[in-house]
Amino acid sequence: MMRRLKRLASDDRGVSAVEFALVAPVMILFYAGMVDLCQGYMALKRTSHVAAAAADLASQSTVLTAAEVDGLFQAGPSIMAPFDSGSLEQRISSVTRVSSTKYQVDWSRSSRSTGALSGDLAVADAKVPADMLANGESVIIAEAAYTYNSPFERFLPEIRFERRAILEPRRSAVITCANC
Repeated sequence: MMRRLKRLASDDRGVSAVEFALVAPVMILFYAGMVDLCQGYMALKRTSHVAAAAADLASQSTVLTAAEVDGLFQAGPSIMAPFDSGSLEQRISSVTRVSSTKYQVDWSRSSRSTGALSGDLAVADAKVPADMLANGESVIIAEAAYTYNSPFERFLPEIRFERRAILEPRRSAVITCANC
């Protein structure tokens, strides 16, 4: 019996297979986590691109209509591809500086009737940098929010990304919007 145990202890033919069996699950989980982290980062960047594109397109106009603003929202799902754009929310607003301490929201339009970005932008939420505008000047504020759902949702919670872009109008001091 002792001889068999000594022979078994000196046999190293299956060591690699045992090491692989111990290390492989950890490496697979590490790989899956890195893939998910990269996907989440890509969703974050695309959310930023949605806000920037909406602000850029709106700031090129002098006058907008509600239908044109709704058309600007149509670019968002294309930018978010290949991610599911079902949770994408967008809002475009125009904010004017009235005096050194007072701002007003000229108009605001949302892509959804419900959600965090639904309804009009509140002046307190505009958060325009104080040194960005002189009295009478305005900015376009485009906001985008996206909820990223991980393929490993049993382990990782959903993450909500919110991004905004602030641009000054290019061809007029204030961009008006009919029916917004």
